[in-house]
Amino acid sequence: MTSTHAFWLAGRQATGDDTFDVTSPWDNRLVGTVAVPTDAQIEEAVAAAHAVRDEFAATPAHVRATALDHVSRRLAERTEEIARLISAENGKPLKWARGEVGRAVSVFRFAAEEARRFNGGEAQRLDTDAGGTGRLALTRRFPRGTVLGIAPFNFPLNLCAHKIAPAIAAGAPIILKPAPATPLSGLVLGELLAETDLPAGSWSVLPVPNDRMPALVQDERLPVISFTGSDKVGYAIMDSVPRKHCTLELGGNGAAVVLADYASDQDLDWAATRIATFSNYQGGQSCISVQRVIADASVYERLVPRIVAAVEAQTTGDPADDTTDVGPLVSEDAAKRVETWVDEAVRAGAQLLTGGKRDGASYAPTVLAEVPGDATLAQEEVFGPVLTLQRADGESAAFETVNGSKYGLQAGVFTHDLQAAFRAHRALEVGGVIIGDVPSYRADQMPYGGVKQSGVGREGVRFAMEDYTYERVLVLTGLDL
Repeated sequence: MTSTHAFWLAGRQATGDDTFDVTSPWDNRLVGTVAVPTDAQIEEAVAAAHAVRDEFAATPAHVRATALDHVSRRLAERTEEIARLISAENGKPLKWARGEVGRAVSVFRFAAEEARRFNGGEAQRLDTDAGGTGRLALTRRFPRGTVLGIAPFNFPLNLCAHKIAPAIAAGAPIILKPAPATPLSGLVLGELLAETDLPAGSWSVLPVPNDRMPALVQDERLPVISFTGSDKVGYAIMDSVPRKHCTLELGGNGAAVVLADYASDQDLDWAATRIATFSNYQGGQSCISVQRVIADASVYERLVPRIVAAVEAQTTGDPADDTTDVGPLVSEDAAKRVETWVDEAVRAGAQLLTGGKRDGASYAPTVLAEVPGDATLAQEEVFGPVLTLQRADGESAAFETVNGSKYGLQAGVFTHDLQAAFRAHRALEVGGVIIGDVPSYRADQMPYGGVKQSGVGREGVRFAMEDYTYERVLVLTGLDL
């Protein structure tokens, strides 16, 4: 894991003049050294993608599907190796890293399936008015052009997969920029794509430093930008290129609502276990991790000790240990930020129920109650293993509390009441409502994205393909319909 890693320029390996080191957030050991592309090499990749766009759009579906199937199979074959790489560069516990590889396997398989059936259109009779007699409209979808995919550090393989796989399935060239902290997993996808027969230039994986990204974002040959990351950066990108098509999957502060009917011991034990697990999985570094629990007053006192006990049962430590549930954050600076926010909330009157301690890049799983509404922890995405608890007087008050956030990604509602489920679906200002579970559930084929400050557009393979393409109508004239 400590060799120099080349990047992938228009389908081939290349190195530049500079390199940077990738280190483990757990023990600071060197994981790998990565080559950095020069400005000339970045230009070569963009020019190659732009030149091949028409050819790639016309590539037969079976060619693209075969390549995607190949990547899916090869990821499955190399699961353990890649999981250990993710764990090393990201600090993610090994069991969660294996799950991430499994999800990426599915993403590429779903993309292969969608490539075979995706056309996005239908035949429409136009003779519903006299002027349309003998006319038929046929609608198909065509790529908007080359995609610039910008991936984050928290799912360094699967969120790269969510950029690359839909683009290839739709016939859109893509230039992928993996996160600087975790580029190695994205470069593995380059290895596997290089084993396929996709046209040269149809894809590149470039570990471009963040300070050199504005030029790429502004390049008119990259009309589609798919970004996953913070709301601050995402909206700055969109504001800088208002005429481009941007898909932004941004932050959240996911709420789990426990309604009054979810009241048996079995119900509360399940809710507490799920909340504890998914407020801490990935070190809380998931935009749909549980950050807020809003429980009906009738169940609050019985739920709180269950949550605290379940959080305290989380095993922390070395991410390479199969028994570890919670590893370090991506960096010590990230852990220090979480520490600052928790300390601020406690000084303002929040009750610390467990946790609240930092050790280097690791932050102990933490639960707080009575967090003031104006505390940073209450308003922003913590992106760490921190959970806040609050009570609500009834369903309407609980839903209003969820909607009081500037974010709106996903929410979980623990209820057995089908009517309450539909009321939640109607009332909650989020992109997804999960009934009977935490907001952290995501199936990679479903539409995924948020409202308000949580972004625009949707991921999920078919839905991303729709974002990467547009409808073009063909009208046939003089037909005997």
